Amino acid sequence: MTHTPQAEADFAPRDWTQHPPYLSPAYKSTVLRSPSKPLIPVKQSLLTRSGPVFGHDSLREFDNDLTKNGRVNGEPLGERIIVTGRVLDESGRPVPNTLLEIWQANATGRYVHRWDQHDAPLDPNFFGAGRCVTDDQGRYRFTSIKPGAYPWGNHHNAWRPAHIHFSLFGPAYLTRLVTQMYFPGDPLLPLDPIYNGIPEGARDLLISRFSIDVTEPVWALGYEFDIVLRGRDATPMEA
Repeated sequence: MTHTPQAEADFAPRDWTQHPPYLSPAYKSTVLRSPSKPLIPVKQSLLTRSGPVFGHDSLREFDNDLTKNGRVNGEPLGERIIVTGRVLDESGRPVPNTLLEIWQANATGRYVHRWDQHDAPLDPNFFGAGRCVTDDQGRYRFTSIKPGAYPWGNHHNAWRPAHIHFSLFGPAYLTRLVTQMYFPGDPLLPLDPIYNGIPEGARDLLISRFSIDVTEPVWALGYEFDIVLRGRDATPMEA
């Protein structure tokens, strides 16, 4: 997911010591959706490696500010947060011009989605999604509301920790990567099958760092979350 032909030529297969497996029985939906037969390699063409990129040039003023891009008649409810970080390659070099999209639940743990039937209120001033493009130093920045935990039907009394979904696009649609960011000190993390489905040595790479330097006085708490695309410190990505 870099932007040069040489980087594409240096493609490395997924390191399963960093990333979650297709099948993780405690995460019950993977039993239904994980492949049961060997995968078939599909040879990439020039089109699949360099096809159209969606959205890099269509950003609007408040796309990276979730406290404003869904506002109808007031401020969204909840704890304001700032999430910032850098997208890096395996050598720590910045990856510029990468489209990041995020989506999340609101402060009560409810998504703006017809399939989310959680008995918690929707916020009419919070859409729950945003996007931005990394700058020359690979940096991104979002303003949002800290998401709430929510129940899910994986097992008895199952609750998902607070998290934000990240999607990253490189030079083509097939270079899309998806991951999640968690918050430090969340007591639900040790109980979460999705988090625990990640190899133990890589789990902490999904937990953001509180930053008083990013925090803005009388406004919002700040968190830092760097995303490394591959290598020994690669951020775990969804299979």
